[in-house]
Amino acid sequence: MKFRGYCLLAILFASINTFAQKQDLTIENIYAKGEFSTKGFGPARWLADGSGYTTLEPSIKTNDRDIIKYNPETGERLILVSASSLVPKGEEKPLSITDYTWSDDGEKLLIFTNTRRVWRYHTRGDYWILNLKTEKLQQIGKKLKATTLQFAKFSPNSKKVAFVSEQNIYVEDLDSENTTSLTSDGADNIVNGTFDWVYEEELNLRDGIRWSPDSKKIAYWQMDTEGIGTFYMVNNIDSVYPKLIPIPYPKVGTTNSASKIGVVNIENKKTIWMDVPGDPRDHYLARMDWAHSSNEVIIQQLNRKQNTNKVYFGDERTGSTKIIHTEKVDTWLDVYDDLTWLNDGKSFTWRSDQSGWLHLYQVSRDGQEIKPITQGDFEIVNLLTIDEKGGWIYYIAAPNTPTERYLFRSKINGKGEPQRLSPTNKTGHHSYIISLDGKYAIHTFSNSATPPQIDVVSLPDHKVLRVLEDNSELKTKIVNTNIPQKEFFKLDITDKLTFDGWMIKPLDFDASKKYPVLFYIYGEPAGSTVQNSYSRDLWHEFLAQQGYIVISIDNRGTNVPRGQEWRKSVYKKIGIIATEDQAAAAEKILEWDFVDPDRIGIWGWSGGGSMTLNCMFKYPGIYKTGIAVAFISHQKIYDTIYQERYMDEPKNNKEGYEQGSPITHARNLEGNLLLIHGSGDDNCHYQSCEMLVDELIKHNKYFSMIEYPMRSHGIYERENTSVHLRMSMFEYLKQNLPAGGK
Repeated sequence: MKFRGYCLLAILFASINTFAQKQDLTIENIYAKGEFSTKGFGPARWLADGSGYTTLEPSIKTNDRDIIKYNPETGERLILVSASSLVPKGEEKPLSITDYTWSDDGEKLLIFTNTRRVWRYHTRGDYWILNLKTEKLQQIGKKLKATTLQFAKFSPNSKKVAFVSEQNIYVEDLDSENTTSLTSDGADNIVNGTFDWVYEEELNLRDGIRWSPDSKKIAYWQMDTEGIGTFYMVNNIDSVYPKLIPIPYPKVGTTNSASKIGVVNIENKKTIWMDVPGDPRDHYLARMDWAHSSNEVIIQQLNRKQNTNKVYFGDERTGSTKIIHTEKVDTWLDVYDDLTWLNDGKSFTWRSDQSGWLHLYQVSRDGQEIKPITQGDFEIVNLLTIDEKGGWIYYIAAPNTPTERYLFRSKINGKGEPQRLSPTNKTGHHSYIISLDGKYAIHTFSNSATPPQIDVVSLPDHKVLRVLEDNSELKTKIVNTNIPQKEFFKLDITDKLTFDGWMIKPLDFDASKKYPVLFYIYGEPAGSTVQNSYSRDLWHEFLAQQGYIVISIDNRGTNVPRGQEWRKSVYKKIGIIATEDQAAAAEKILEWDFVDPDRIGIWGWSGGGSMTLNCMFKYPGIYKTGIAVAFISHQKIYDTIYQERYMDEPKNNKEGYEQGSPITHARNLEGNLLLIHGSGDDNCHYQSCEMLVDELIKHNKYFSMIEYPMRSHGIYERENTSVHLRMSMFEYLKQNLPAGGK
């Protein structure tokens, strides 16, 4: 007995010693050193002929990257393009590849390099062409201003490249290297081939040029921003005198850009404009492409309320248009990138929630026949590819599991049951880049505890052919670090209303004690916080390590595949229903024995910052401490497309705008509140913070505030910003929401 007791004691001490040897999470090792960064793969491209995929890998001889081709079955490795072949004449170093594209004939490579950020993404830079047969390396648009080219793309016949530069559209002949301007009016208010701020942000439109299948024409958007209100950001830190930065930004209820679509002939440079009915400033041309023909374009037009989507064919020869399909609802419509042509252009795919669930349909070219491809009480998250020869459509869905994502396929003819292809023993998020013939895929799997695992699989058997990246170094790092685990749960609010949530407890959690709870919130229709994917929620895991319970809940209206009723119940009530749901969830959680009702905090970013304010102001009895980052204090000062989509215009919903806006309820503040905003935020303007500050002062409410000069919506630019931001938040929590069990 003594011997056995000694062994148990030794094991206990060994266990404690092992725990003690593990590294703790720190703000420095997360945000300054990036010790927990994941490795990805690519960018990867499947070759059109189905012979394999290509990717970028470090050269054996240098730190530069070669383009490598792999055979998916055998793993045979071939250097298609060596870094040494990408050295421009007169230079010593090869081009640094940000992205690359193959021509349709497979003989040329288009390289995007030396990139610059435009709003959120790097969409501007330089482009080069490498001819694989002749090994000739040539710069595109070399006579134009450097780093001004955008969206360069090969013509279908691989003989030309079209691109945008400084708001005009150009085409370059690859043999003669002659560059021709197809538009010349782009300047000041006229924008050709790309978009204004709000189209890019809210309709996800950046690239505004489309080659015709016959390589003779280019269809494009033109924006006229005249009349849009100008928002000015002020840069006070980079010069002795402040610099004003103007942004044409349409705020709720104000004038939008006028948009139109034209088709320009490459030979005569003449543009034919599509005659799309309706006021161009009160409608959005949300999608456009060639209609499986070089004679017609297909255009999706949303009205300003965004509850009607009219699909037009436009004749490139005359500009005349005709409606072929209309979808109208009482709430709002989202635009999806799922329009794919079938049956040699006789029909196209369409995604709609007209049944109450988002499903795929097949619409005949004349719009007269609409047939369901998928049906049932589940939703299509996104369409991946179509194997028309085999008769299959591949898509991501999550039946009964809104926190997860899996690969399914269904028959194009709508017959039979959906087939799940993702393995049943891997619960979490699965994503795929599928080859054009549907036989292979680059597959990424993760869940909250598993870093991304990337492999090549065959389809439909989902057999792993080879592992591309398993993030083994990161896994070892995680094993050797004291990281609390995320637990998923469901919270019943009523008999008919259940919320998904997750919780992270301290490592030394003791159910007999009471702990502070910090709610992490987003709550708006643009996203979801409760997903079983590997975000490696290190910030929240760090806070749990310090002695906080961190919880997140998805309220009604969040963007999860739970059906139309769930998503659209918040119509005209943004900031109202979500706040009620979050408070109801918090009340339930306050009943848990280990929760301290006197130490309840909440924090969020962007829409989550707005929700934090609404919760603090509307339910001061629940939430004692809040941190609101990069928020909107009044919905009337956000942009037209996002806010009007969910709330209609203020003139039609005055009560909703007032009651859903935090500033309306600022007088009710009782707890501790920290406001954080970047003065260079082009999305949720710093104005929003100043307006709220003014209102809080008016009502003699005390708060704390940090401005990050000339940081954008992500508040990460410039030296030490991320570390300072998180340290400031942590110090505020320590002072106002004491950690640890009591």
